Amino acid sequence: MKTLIVGAESDLGVHIDGAHLGPVQLINDLKGFYNGEVISFHQDESIIKSRNLSDRRKNEFEIDKFNTNLYNAIVEKTKEDYFPILLGGDHSVAVASALASVKKNNEIGIIWIDAHTDYNTFETTITGNIHGLPLAAITGYKCNELRYFHDGPTIQPSKCVIVGARSIDDAEKDNVRYAGVKVFSTEDIKNRGVKAIMDEAFEIAGYKTNGIHISYDLDVIDPEVAPGVSVPELDGLSEDDAMTINEEIMKHMDQVVSFDLVEFNPLRDINRKTEQIAINIIAQIIKAVEQKGQKKETNY
Repeated sequence: MKTLIVGAESDLGVHIDGAHLGPVQLINDLKGFYNGEVISFHQDESIIKSRNLSDRRKNEFEIDKFNTNLYNAIVEKTKEDYFPILLGGDHSVAVASALASVKKNNEIGIIWIDAHTDYNTFETTITGNIHGLPLAAITGYKCNELRYFHDGPTIQPSKCVIVGARSIDDAEKDNVRYAGVKVFSTEDIKNRGVKAIMDEAFEIAGYKTNGIHISYDLDVIDPEVAPGVSVPELDGLSEDDAMTINEEIMKHMDQVVSFDLVEFNPLRDINRKTEQIAINIIAQIIKAVEQKGQKKETNY
């Protein structure tokens, strides 16, 4: 098994600029210790992003075009036994990475680590920012327009777990409840501890599946600790909790088949605090994938 870093340089899913620069910065940082394959997809610089408050489908066509190319490339690479680590970019890029993992592995679960549930639809979104819709699209809850490039199954909502949520729109809460997605709030983590929450998350997402896709949004961390995100939410996780989540993921790497780290916005970072946390997370996952590959070779 080989590691593949995928740069998804797009912030079309959010009205704030800067997240498209996140993968560029992180991939540059990785050059000191990562010698594996890297592919990058660049947001079309000629696009003028919609910022119209009444536009509920901001940059939909452009996002679909970007995600189609991203999806096709990841699908092809996974045929060569690559483990994809996607670096975003806003969270809308996860529609491509998660569904590409479905295409490869068929029945999978998903753990969505995020301050937001990202379970709006075009009917319920308040902002029209499509980075608030991807998990609904990935789990087949409406939003068909955001996954037209994918001809396989979606991820069952019952195999979907959200970890760290603390900002959910009222109508979005109804979507999540109706779909049957399990949500662990930031408060749940603080009350029960990271290990207990992550153990249960893996149990749910891994039940009768062929693997689990992890999508890690840096805004789950408190903005005092990690300010470099486009939409920060107060009362988030500590750096210790954020890294412990990653350590728990590493313990379950035999189940993990793909990984995202998204929403790093260098333009909003302070003293490179968020960047350093992001690099630490990625470095740990790269090491875990390499160890997974070595174990697989040994078993042959």
